Amino acid sequence: MDHSILRAGLLGAAIMLAATPALSQTKVTNQGVSATEIVVGNHSDLSGPVKVWGVPFTNGLKMATDEINAAGGIHGRKIKLVIEDSGYDPKKAVLATQKLIERDKVFSIVGGGGSAPVLAAQDAVLEAGVTQLFPLTAAEFTYKFDPAKPQERLKFGNLLPYIESTRAALKYMVETFKPQKPCIMYQDDEYGKNVLEGFESQLQAMNVKPATITNFKRGVSDFSAQVSKMKSDGCDLVVLGTIIRETIGAMAEARKLGWDVRFMGASATNVLEVPALGKEVVEGLYAAAAFEVPYEDTAKGKVKDWLVNYKKTFGSDGNTQAVIGYNAMMTFAHYAKLAGKDLTGQKFLDALESGDPFDDIFGNPTTKFSKTNHLASTVTQVQKVEKGRWVVVKSGLMF
Repeated sequence: MDHSILRAGLLGAAIMLAATPALSQTKVTNQGVSATEIVVGNHSDLSGPVKVWGVPFTNGLKMATDEINAAGGIHGRKIKLVIEDSGYDPKKAVLATQKLIERDKVFSIVGGGGSAPVLAAQDAVLEAGVTQLFPLTAAEFTYKFDPAKPQERLKFGNLLPYIESTRAALKYMVETFKPQKPCIMYQDDEYGKNVLEGFESQLQAMNVKPATITNFKRGVSDFSAQVSKMKSDGCDLVVLGTIIRETIGAMAEARKLGWDVRFMGASATNVLEVPALGKEVVEGLYAAAAFEVPYEDTAKGKVKDWLVNYKKTFGSDGNTQAVIGYNAMMTFAHYAKLAGKDLTGQKFLDALESGDPFDDIFGNPTTKFSKTNHLASTVTQVQKVEKGRWVVVKSGLMF
């Protein structure tokens, strides 16, 4: 026999063996599962700068948990949900996560809140063998994983990625309105940098030169310098890597200067609070979006029932953030049920990666994961504020 062929065959086998342990050696915890309950943890901003995201999100988690438990739980086990307030502070998020893992013995972290807090706490979650599911951030680190690092396999994301959704929406805006001097104003953190990357990548792909690129520190409220610069540079489309208050602040500054320019927000701007608080200031704002914002007077069927129940339970209107929270827990329950009565961390991970689809009541794109893809979906919409409401102007955009 030709020894070179034998050596090649042995080398090929060795490479295959070397390539597979990443999938088989992931350490997954079995803690938090008893005969009667499954302990699930969350850290969200309930008191800080983005509590308008954290509070309704955790309300959605609670609402779904109550529904699941009232229907008999997951193979007879009730979900015990433990929520900690991070205040949108990375240090507090780390401490909260350590408490959830070491004292509460959580089986899974579902929906940690905010890019910087989730990133700060992520290593502690993965090293403990706890699944990190569906954080309230669309940053790439929440779902992209290195197969050579087995613990990264425990990350799953179900929110539209900022980079891809910004690219898809910006492509639509450039093709539709043909701006000559597109600009961007973004928050100087993980979230804003993702929006910036989407902005720069898409313009480069379309051979369009960006004009002003400006940023701001998280928490500031004065955007006069940034808006004045963009106006003086002749920007004809402004992309906003902002959240709620900053979106309204930037557009209010433009109105004050008498500057009538088209604005497009990243997906974090696509929430009820922007038109509710910004009123006429934000009329005409476009935004990347994952799904339709539900309104009680136009909703039907299960969505209408959900909105009525949410308002009755929490005394406020169900919004995008609450939908995301509700879906995060319902998605967890779907795959925990799929894992079977003998629930273990490994069986749960296998269920998540099985390719089994999950569809919610809101008509969002189908959630589906695999061993190589831990992002639920990338389908994007473009919406616009018209008469105080978000209206879909283009759906089904893919990137």
